[in-house]
Amino acid sequence: MEALILEPSLYTVKAILILDNDGDRLFAKYYDDTYPSVKEQKAFEKNIFNKTHRTDSEIALLEGLTVVYKSSIDLYFYVIGSSYENELMLMAVLNCLFDSLSQMLRKNVEKRALLENMEGLFLAVDEIVDGGVILESDPQQVVHRVALRGEDVPLTEQTVSQVYLFSLHPPSGFEFFWNFPN
Repeated sequence: MEALILEPSLYTVKAILILDNDGDRLFAKYYDDTYPSVKEQKAFEKNIFNKTHRTDSEIALLEGLTVVYKSSIDLYFYVIGSSYENELMLMAVLNCLFDSLSQMLRKNVEKRALLENMEGLFLAVDEIVDGGVILESDPQQVVHRVALRGEDVPLTEQTVSQVYLFSLHPPSGFEFFWNFPN
């Protein structure tokens, strides 16, 4: 068993969580089956929140996992890895996520602003970590890629509000789609 744990691996992040002031889940993405059911995940999240929301430190060892965390106004950000994981890499992921959101939300990292921009959060997390593998740790690159992905979404995959805004301000060459003859 020890040989398996010490083998080099790209899989470094077990979960990314964002909780509110009450410890309720706003965002959670688990990359393995450490907590397979939603009930176990919620219990784990409550346990993490209860152990960390009153402390000023940035790292905790909990249930055999390394947890790095940061708080901002009414949000708590967590990146979770195995107990063998490099804490600096986990902290790099946490700082990248926080700084990316800070730039995307114009330094207004709070619950209401985050809930209004959840699609940006999903895209940012997908740019930073994929399947537990850390892909990016530079917040500038993440923000740039999220902005590009928002522009490149095909019309059929956009939300109703995005299509409505597109219809109000179509790029040149698209006017004929919206001006139907009577």
